[in-house]
Amino acid sequence: MDKLELKLPPVAVAFLSGLLMWLVAKIPLGEQLFPHTIRLELTALFLLLGAVVGLSGVIAFKRHNTTVDPTRPEKASTLVTTGIYQISRNPMYLGLLLWLAAWSCFLSHLLAMVLLIPFVLYMNRFQIRPEERMMEGLFGPQFEIYRRNVRRWL
Repeated sequence: MDKLELKLPPVAVAFLSGLLMWLVAKIPLGEQLFPHTIRLELTALFLLLGAVVGLSGVIAFKRHNTTVDPTRPEKASTLVTTGIYQISRNPMYLGLLLWLAAWSCFLSHLLAMVLLIPFVLYMNRFQIRPEERMMEGLFGPQFEIYRRNVRRWL
């Protein structure tokens, strides 16, 4: 299982999750979860939140001249702990999760929403934990203090 660590870019994992959500939404379960207008409002809200959170993470990394390549965390040159990184250790992944939440709202299907859970579990196991091991190796006690003070997702 360790062979999956840091292999699939998180955007690809999100895309595959979204595709799977779309496929399971084809299974008839009765009525949609949300009325049409609420469905569109929730979709827009989660899309906007995902964009703000995710892009804030990317911008912070760019400002600190450190890598945004999720498959090569060992290339990190700086531990970013300011801005959005005071709220979440993984705002880019949180942004992807919020986009998937938007997609699940748009699909308005229970099984699509349930598939948010495997996305989080996969990201925790195969992306975030390996990244955190590398950050601990690169930044030592500074990263440990940061990890104790800031939550992984929210």
